[in-house]
Amino acid sequence: MRIAILGLNYAPEPTGNSPYTSSLAEGLVARGYKVRVVTSHPHYPEWKIREGYGQWKLNEVVNHVPVTRLRHFVPKKPNGIQRLVSEISFGMRLVFARWGNPDVVLLVSPALVSSYLALTRIKYGPRRPATAIWVQDLYSLGIAETGDGGGLAERVLTEIESRTFRGVDGVAVIHQRFANHAVKNLGAKETSLRVIRNWTHLPPAPEVDVAATRSALGWGDSEVVVLHAGNMGKKQGLENIVDAARLADQRGAKVRFVLMGGGNQRSMLIEASRGVERIQFLDPLPNDEFQAALAAADVLIVNELPGLAEMAVPSKLTSYFSTGRPVIAATDEGSVTAGEIEASGGGVRVDAGKPDQLVDAVVALGADESRAAELGRNGIKYRMEVLSSESAIDNYAEWLVSLAAERGR
Repeated sequence: MRIAILGLNYAPEPTGNSPYTSSLAEGLVARGYKVRVVTSHPHYPEWKIREGYGQWKLNEVVNHVPVTRLRHFVPKKPNGIQRLVSEISFGMRLVFARWGNPDVVLLVSPALVSSYLALTRIKYGPRRPATAIWVQDLYSLGIAETGDGGGLAERVLTEIESRTFRGVDGVAVIHQRFANHAVKNLGAKETSLRVIRNWTHLPPAPEVDVAATRSALGWGDSEVVVLHAGNMGKKQGLENIVDAARLADQRGAKVRFVLMGGGNQRSMLIEASRGVERIQFLDPLPNDEFQAALAAADVLIVNELPGLAEMAVPSKLTSYFSTGRPVIAATDEGSVTAGEIEASGGGVRVDAGKPDQLVDAVVALGADESRAAELGRNGIKYRMEVLSSESAIDNYAEWLVSLAAERGR
């Protein structure tokens, strides 16, 4: 069976959707399927095309997966309008690109707008493969909960999302609450929906010399290191961590908050943290060094903008739960993230946008080694029982085959 995967992000991008799309493509190839990925040049989270890339079109093979890369508009300052233009430019490239002759086309959202444009090509094309969309984030909820773009943008993107979900043969979402919203508010057919959880995309953790790693990163033995790894965007609300570090300065607490990664809010956060001693910024690290940094930290943190209850399941949790380290989630009560923390038993929750609660939780975990170790063990157990990559990719393979069979492909 031939599968075309169309998505804006792919390896070697280290965060966001890329690790999941890449793992899925590689897993499907390993299972004997013929896969072609059509994507952009690596540019995220830096929002800058990486050195060695940028051709109008590039064909390459990445870990046995044939990949076609298309040049599109990459904004230097990815605000709402410029990101929309970026998606449209990629979508137009998809419309005129060669996908081969797939039996199934799998669209990856984000990016929603480019997926909708690709779906329009399929709808009016001479041959109709089975179509599916894999939903990592819900645009309609994201616009509503962050307030980006205002009411008009929310209505337009909700309509596009609804039409896309109603126009494909199958919709895969990464959480049951996404499925509930898709049926209730976006008109998706319940029979077309499949809930398949994201998985831990990192390879088995290497042996880590914690003392050497901490020393190399400038972390003291006696300080509690709190690490946020991943994208620094608006929905992460990382001003809360800057405020927590400033409060820790005032209290003289032996903690260090570390923000590791890139994103469109990074420069603003660095500027906002001038004069704050207990905060550190690290550039993205390659896999082994990334995993070593996670393992060397004392606490791992998920931080969300207040008001984000439904829009996203933070992908970093799948990595965090592999480390044996406790997690603190600064998130609203009742949010999807809060539900994950409760279900896993791998961490504690504090209110979003409350730096005093965050500092209190960090100090408490730093002083209670047995509690921290218990939470870490719970996270590993949840990862093994719920977030297995093999079972997730098997589920995707079975789902895509069933869609192709229904289309007679």
